[in-house]
Amino acid sequence: MRAAILEKINYPLVVRDIDVTGLKIGQVLVKVLVSGICGSQLHELNGNKGNIQFLPHLLGHEGCGIVQEVGPGVTSVEPGDKVVMHWRPGLGIDSEFPAYRMNGLEFTSGKVNTLCELSIASENRLTKVPIDTDSEFAALLGCSLSTSLAIMENESNLRFGETVMIIGCGGLGLSLISAARLRGAGKIVAIDKIELKSSLALKQGASVFFASVKMFLSKADLIIDTTGSPEIIESAFEVLSGAGRLLLVGQPIPGEAITFPNAIQLFSGRGQIVRATQGGGMTPQSDILRYVKTYELGLISCKSLVTHRYDLKDINLAFDTLKSGFAGRVMIRIG
Repeated sequence: MRAAILEKINYPLVVRDIDVTGLKIGQVLVKVLVSGICGSQLHELNGNKGNIQFLPHLLGHEGCGIVQEVGPGVTSVEPGDKVVMHWRPGLGIDSEFPAYRMNGLEFTSGKVNTLCELSIASENRLTKVPIDTDSEFAALLGCSLSTSLAIMENESNLRFGETVMIIGCGGLGLSLISAARLRGAGKIVAIDKIELKSSLALKQGASVFFASVKMFLSKADLIIDTTGSPEIIESAFEVLSGAGRLLLVGQPIPGEAITFPNAIQLFSGRGQIVRATQGGGMTPQSDILRYVKTYELGLISCKSLVTHRYDLKDINLAFDTLKSGFAGRVMIRIG
């Protein structure tokens, strides 16, 4: 089967034929249909995720597929099931790391991989969804969309009518705009240095669009940063309301520091909150099916979130598109 493989840091991925090994306890063989790519993988390509020692390596943690075979002990899915492939642990066994073979040599990879035709996944990285669930929507529930919805539900403390600022209008940022609108936000301020993103952000539900945080001359109650840029995060802190919450989704490069100017403002109003998030605290086995029902009711959509689609053979072109900053969510068609 074909897979996109990271063989050298700061080099293009290679698409090669590799073989799967036999399934061990808690492992599931999945035929991948579609996968999203995101900024987290850019960190992997650059070696910023502590992954240098694990080469060669498969990538991808946001996908949708069909179960082909289950290993010993697996009870939550069975062959023929459509599944969301996600990075957050859910129901079932947390298996050992799966093994693949390339050129006769065996190597291990992550507990879920989606940029490959066949994936050996840990049972607890898969959640069954109805077979007629839109495959791209299901894939988005593996990371970007489920993270956005969970952040709004679990960590935003968003009250009706509050002003929300979303920094970065890629796939995750656009999903956050949708989630904020669904949650009852008032004014939604979208920020992105690529001004051509304005039409995407406004179509998704943003009220206004600016190319820089510094162009926003008021205060925001909830600010969510997807860029991980210390400079941008520091600018966001300055426009946080007295009872505001600043949530960090994008990850800074290892070793970078964030400084909060005039930090005494943390104690103004009712006390400000600055915190990082891990997938919004999403619980796959309960949240994913609720989100599917929300989609079926027409309350959320994935159609305008996805701006580019590529085949697996064009994976490096897909990452170039992601790095350009002009894309929303980039999807890879596999199955």
